[in-house]
Amino acid sequence: MSPTWVPVPDHSEFPLHSLPFGVIDPGDGARIVVAIGDHALDMRALAGAGLLDVEPGVAPALSSNDLNAYLSLGREAWGAVRGVITGLLMTGEAEIRDAGALLDPVEAVHLLPFVPGDFVDGYSSLEHATTMGRILRPEGEPLLPNWRHMPVAYRGTPSTVMVSGSPVRRPRGQVLGPDGMPEHRETAALDFELEVGFVVGPGNGIGRPIDIDDTADHIFGVVLVNDWSARDFQKWEGRPLGPNIAKSFATSVSPWVIPLDALTTAMIPSRPQSPQPLEYLRPSGDWGLDLDLGVDLGTAASAPMVVSRTSMRGVYWTFAQQLAHLTVNGAALRPGDLISSGTISGKAAGSKGCLIEATLDGARPITLPSGETRSYLEDGDTVVLRGSAPAAGIGLGEVVGTVLPAHD
Repeated sequence: MSPTWVPVPDHSEFPLHSLPFGVIDPGDGARIVVAIGDHALDMRALAGAGLLDVEPGVAPALSSNDLNAYLSLGREAWGAVRGVITGLLMTGEAEIRDAGALLDPVEAVHLLPFVPGDFVDGYSSLEHATTMGRILRPEGEPLLPNWRHMPVAYRGTPSTVMVSGSPVRRPRGQVLGPDGMPEHRETAALDFELEVGFVVGPGNGIGRPIDIDDTADHIFGVVLVNDWSARDFQKWEGRPLGPNIAKSFATSVSPWVIPLDALTTAMIPSRPQSPQPLEYLRPSGDWGLDLDLGVDLGTAASAPMVVSRTSMRGVYWTFAQQLAHLTVNGAALRPGDLISSGTISGKAAGSKGCLIEATLDGARPITLPSGETRSYLEDGDTVVLRGSAPAAGIGLGEVVGTVLPAHD
């Protein structure tokens, strides 16, 4: 017997123990919803019926148009809401139907579920960092001396973070031409990046670092991330300060935020690190995540094809370490900030999280079912990122983006 009265298909990504949060517009305005199977619960309707008066501030926060106010409330409030929603889905059919809170979101427009004031993109995969080092710095060591001592990252552009399904316009920028002189043109090396991000809950005051063993109090949940990249821009501008316009034009995230509480059975011991990091980067608990990840690529002439299948199990730097390092200097984070892992890749062929790795910067193009080849993305191509937590029995949703031609 199903634990919930809502019909949940077998192998649904969003069973009762998942309860991810999103924001949709079913035609009459944005509202926060929680997914259950193929349906969603309207939080504004539940709040209006008095069913979410479990902690101060919860009802007005969940009646908002985005999750930021709710993210600021913290784990005690999140846990109370999770308990109420679980109970209603088990025994509260009458209350939910009376409130008109059960929605079929199939035709709804998904909106960005949170508003990031900051976006930080990491470089957490050892395999990715090593391969990229060999491609971008063939004359030197693939890993710079600092990489094994701290989680390296760059500051992204929060204003171009967008929800899955939003098209991606091919960017124009500056590249180094064949004559050794810079040119202004559209990128010829558009790439995807398979990443996992976490959404910040309560922030910290300026000058108040977050202890690594307190990081769970500051993380609400997880999203899939595609940090689109223009590799020819990146090669020209990347030294000495790293990417800028090569990545600032678009970042796509999944429409559902999976609460950290839904992933407790997916938490595993993190990868051994050598040398041992400094004391402030040593957590006492498990912060590895057992997530299966993948990328499909389709074109106007070709059905989608799997171009990568990989896992987050072996990622070198964890979310807890990223958060502790980002605030060790007293920098402040705020509710809704997005912190991402950076590209996640494995060692084997077929487990690379971006095309620059999978094709060795175009030296080994991918052949699609139509016979077309791809070194990098072309206009009309569609990229789909997927993820799941097998141990938890839940999915992460997907991130979809189609490439549009550059503006004239």
